[in-house]
Amino acid sequence: MKRSIFTLALTLVFGSYALANPVDGEKKEVKADESTVTWKAYKVTGSHTGTIALKSGALEFDGDKLTGGEFVVDMTTINTTDLTGDYKNKLDGHLNSDDFFSTASNPTSSLVFTNVEASGKNSYKVTGNLTIKGITKPVTFDVSIYGSKATATLKVDRTNYDVKYGSGSFFDNLGDKTIYDEFDLVVDLQM
Repeated sequence: MKRSIFTLALTLVFGSYALANPVDGEKKEVKADESTVTWKAYKVTGSHTGTIALKSGALEFDGDKLTGGEFVVDMTTINTTDLTGDYKNKLDGHLNSDDFFSTASNPTSSLVFTNVEASGKNSYKVTGNLTIKGITKPVTFDVSIYGSKATATLKVDRTNYDVKYGSGSFFDNLGDKTIYDEFDLVVDLQM
C-alpha cells in the first residue's frame, strides 16, 4: 500500500511537471564566456562605448524555429572601451553608481522573451520583459540566428528604469552635458 501511494505521488509530481514543461522544444544554453554584449550611449558632444558580461542565458527552439529565451547580465562588469586611464575608471565608477545602474544593490539585469514571431528566414521579431534596477518593462527587438550563433540589437530607453542622470527629458538647462535617453545594445551569442 505504501509503495502504491509513493508511486502515485511520483506520478502526480512528475506528470504535472511534464505538463507544465513540455519536452517538444529544445533549450540551448548560451556559452556566456564566448558571447559578447556591447553598448553605445550618446550625449550631445559624442558617445561612449563599452561591454558588459553575460552571466547566463538560453534560447528555446521547436525544431529549428526560435520560440523563447532568457538571459541574465552581470551589471557589475560594466566596462568602458573608448576611454583609458582615469577617464575610463571615472566613467565606469559613475555607471556603477546610484546615478546610473546602482550595481551594488542591483548586480544583475534580465531579459525574458514573451513573444517570438518569424519575420524572415532566420529572423525573428521578439518581445520580452527587460528588468534593470528591479524595474521590468517590455522591449521589442530583432534576432537573427545562423547555426550556433545568434545576434540581436536593442534600443533601450534608460529613463524607463529610473536612470535619469543627465536626461534632457527630466532636467532643464543641461546644455552640452545632456545624455540622450536611449542607448544601444548589440548582442552576439554563441551556443
